[in-house]
Amino acid sequence: MPNDPHVLATGTLAEQAHQRLEELIVTLELAPGSVWSEVSLAERLSIGRTPVREAAQRLAAAHLVEVVPRHGIMITKPSIHEQLLVLETRRELERLVARRAARRALPNEREQMRAAAAMLEAAGESGEVLAYLRSLYVANRLMGQLARNPFAAEAIAPLHALSRRFYFMQHERLNDLKMVSQLHSGVTSAIAVGDEHAAGLATDTMMDYIDSYTRACLTRDFEPHQDTAQA
Repeated sequence: MPNDPHVLATGTLAEQAHQRLEELIVTLELAPGSVWSEVSLAERLSIGRTPVREAAQRLAAAHLVEVVPRHGIMITKPSIHEQLLVLETRRELERLVARRAARRALPNEREQMRAAAAMLEAAGESGEVLAYLRSLYVANRLMGQLARNPFAAEAIAPLHALSRRFYFMQHERLNDLKMVSQLHSGVTSAIAVGDEHAAGLATDTMMDYIDSYTRACLTRDFEPHQDTAQA
């Protein structure tokens, strides 16, 4: 996320527009169901219409927006049923990416993962959901790079964005920021020490928890599992 103090928006203007719009969508600054013109988004970002158009096309492919001809760019509305499909796909990719990152990361990159784990822990302790989301963005992007499988990294990135938005919508009710930060930190820490098996196990524990609270949103009844809460 571009406003993260550790990672500023970089790359082409289109990439910067994509990063910044994604954060606005994830944090509901661009509300689900709202419709925006290219001009209004370009003015909001102080970036030209062409980069915004390119970013919108990427966000549409990620199911975060829908480009409606002659109307504008509509922010999609999350669905719990769709989120469960996101998690079904994400679970397999998450395990693959984490295990490969643990295997393939170089020594200096493992230090970066340790720093990412510390950022997640600090965000959980702070109780600031935006700090957590930005730290998670950094950790996930780094993990995708270290896996050295661009196909898996490109496939999982939009699933991460959809999941971050879903969590942001539910975080006040869940009130579990410290726990969920620790679960993500557990994955990054396993990668940092190069333990491929532990990375896979930590990923499964994390995804089990995420799946549980997502399913529970159907009934609005969720209590963290005791063994997960102690993870």
